[in-house]
Amino acid sequence: MTSTIKDVAAHAGFSIATVSRAINAPHTVNPVTLAKVREAIDALKFRPSPLGRQLRGERTRLIGVVLPTLANPVFAECLQGIEELACAQGFRLMLMTTQYDAQRERHAIETLRAQRVEGLILTVADADTHPLLDELDANGPLYVLMHNDTKRRPSVSVDNHRAAFDGVRMLIAHGHRRILMLAGTLAASDRARQRHGGYAHAMEQAGLTPAPALEVDFHAEALAPSVLAHLSAGPARPTALFCSNDLLAMVVMRGLCRARLRVPQDMSILGFDGLAMGELLAPPLASIVTPNGEIGRAAWQRLMARIGGEYAGASRGLALPHTLREGGTIAAIAGASLSAAAGQRFMPGPARA
Repeated sequence: MTSTIKDVAAHAGFSIATVSRAINAPHTVNPVTLAKVREAIDALKFRPSPLGRQLRGERTRLIGVVLPTLANPVFAECLQGIEELACAQGFRLMLMTTQYDAQRERHAIETLRAQRVEGLILTVADADTHPLLDELDANGPLYVLMHNDTKRRPSVSVDNHRAAFDGVRMLIAHGHRRILMLAGTLAASDRARQRHGGYAHAMEQAGLTPAPALEVDFHAEALAPSVLAHLSAGPARPTALFCSNDLLAMVVMRGLCRARLRVPQDMSILGFDGLAMGELLAPPLASIVTPNGEIGRAAWQRLMARIGGEYAGASRGLALPHTLREGGTIAAIAGASLSAAAGQRFMPGPARA
């Protein structure tokens, strides 16, 4: 026979209301009482019905998370930061991925709204002009963006433009003048567009001509032969590559190796994300380091603040500090002076609230 909440209350020696609070809002229950209720739940093998709670209009304590992919460890690190706090506060997460596809983003958001999530943490293709975000602003649920660098909406990220600017300036400080940026499809990522803006800014400030980003298949495990030919052909080939994320930088390193180009002797490489696995490569990957776990935790805290109506600042964009990891994939151009420029290259911008 299936146990009921009434059975649990009788077994634990508390009221049904106390048992309900222990299930739906454990942080409001005395720890000793909570332990006894949970013992009764385990003993009776009681399983609360989420659907029943939703139909009664009770809190679901369910938060939706929408990410482009889990194949990139950046998003897995963010998710871990979210999960740590969600578990501690008695919430459950419902995760959906979109593969950078606008239609899948719409499906994910609509699915999570149908599940009556109490809030959303999202990474979308284009934060500033996203019609579904306008709809969420008007009709809810409340949300916070993660990794989308925007002042217009509630978000937690790094300053992508400034971070890329600092990274490319580091390459320039090592004497590089022919620097090319590689990215996935710019239309699928506002972060990539902002990073290309930072690349262009650094090049122009140094009196150099920025090139359009070389767009490659983000999902490919190897560079196309035409891309490799472009990177390795002739004396005018780039001496340094700025890759819009670390995974792409790793694919590039493997492709260059197959083309018999040495990193960094023949070509320097800079990534973006600061993945720990990059330091395990030979040579270790130089990268612009983003605090991914902290971005996830800060997004959670801002969402909880919005849900609780605690402070207006949670509705604005927050940019956390980035750092630079020089690594072993950057070499100085022979005869280049690192004096003045090198003295500035490790001065990343401050957090922006």
